Amino acid sequence: MYNVLTLNKISKVGLGQLTDNYTVSDTMENPDAILLRSFKMHDMELPESLQAVARCGAGVNNIPLDKCAEKGIVVFNTPGANANAVKELVISALFLTSRDIMGGYEWAQSLKGEEGIAAKVEKGKSTFAGQEIKGKTLGVVGLGAIGVLVANAAAALGMKVIGYDPYFTIKNALALDNSVKFTADLDDIYAAADYISVHVPATKETTNMINADTLAKCKDGVRILNFARNELVDAEAVKAALESGKVKFYATDFPNESTVGVKGIVTIPHLGASTAEAEDNCAAMAAEEMMEYLEKGNIINSVNYPNVAAPMTVGCKRVCILHKAAAEVASAVGTASQLVTKTRGDYGYTIADVTNADTDKISAVDGVIKVRVIG
Repeated sequence: MYNVLTLNKISKVGLGQLTDNYTVSDTMENPDAILLRSFKMHDMELPESLQAVARCGAGVNNIPLDKCAEKGIVVFNTPGANANAVKELVISALFLTSRDIMGGYEWAQSLKGEEGIAAKVEKGKSTFAGQEIKGKTLGVVGLGAIGVLVANAAAALGMKVIGYDPYFTIKNALALDNSVKFTADLDDIYAAADYISVHVPATKETTNMINADTLAKCKDGVRILNFARNELVDAEAVKAALESGKVKFYATDFPNESTVGVKGIVTIPHLGASTAEAEDNCAAMAAEEMMEYLEKGNIINSVNYPNVAAPMTVGCKRVCILHKAAAEVASAVGTASQLVTKTRGDYGYTIADVTNADTDKISAVDGVIKVRVIG
């Protein structure tokens, strides 16, 4: 029996993936696993019983990844599960920043109670005239699950699309529409794009990647779309660029004190993944990843340990070893029907199918963090 603590309201579709071997509660003291969405875990005391944390979404900056890794707790996320929901919102932002729909809406509402509204609308509508996206160039920075969908959808709408991603995978390359051009130089996007949509994680390297210097390389009147992470865009630089005319509109899914109420900034209240379908998909994927690890020792879509998965050998016990990357655990395992080891950064993970497991001997190896036996 496995105990699962929920730190947020989790979709019933996701919880429905769990078998009768799982007990779920939002008040559990010694859980084997945690399911969560946006709950901030950084100040949370991590119980010794905890084996896995599964985030129902892609972002994991609310989880102490290094702290979890040091304690042998595998953290999972659900890349791509909410990709379609975010893509649809990004496409809507293309239109919102092209036609000043929000400004027109607010003006139309302000006419309530006046006489001759229809005539006033015909007279005043030119203030909110915009442009069509067909034939315009969209630069997509980051061609992961979401970026590829955005690029393909924009191409289907008649846009010219240029994509950039230094970590482009074969899987995503095969999914990308043939009309999308790929560049290895971000400056190509800055120089050509009428619209720029960013879809990269927030790291030290990407923080404020859209800034005064990069905006200076852009076409006058460029539209910037940020539905990935707030930290990617320097809001003060964008506001200065709005005043100068370098930026025509900035659409963001992350309103804050710097962006709310600013003319030219369309602030959407973090609705990227806020659809029933996305919440169901993320929760179901997180639950499946958690179960695969707890029951079979397979790691799929971890963000702090390497992904390692293999079929279990019939008649054997599975030894799961979480360790530092330099730890040499094979000799301590002894004879194994199957042994797979991978590393990621400072950490490694080994699964070994054996008939007899000397967990004390394995645990004594320098660099071993945690040992689990399944079966």
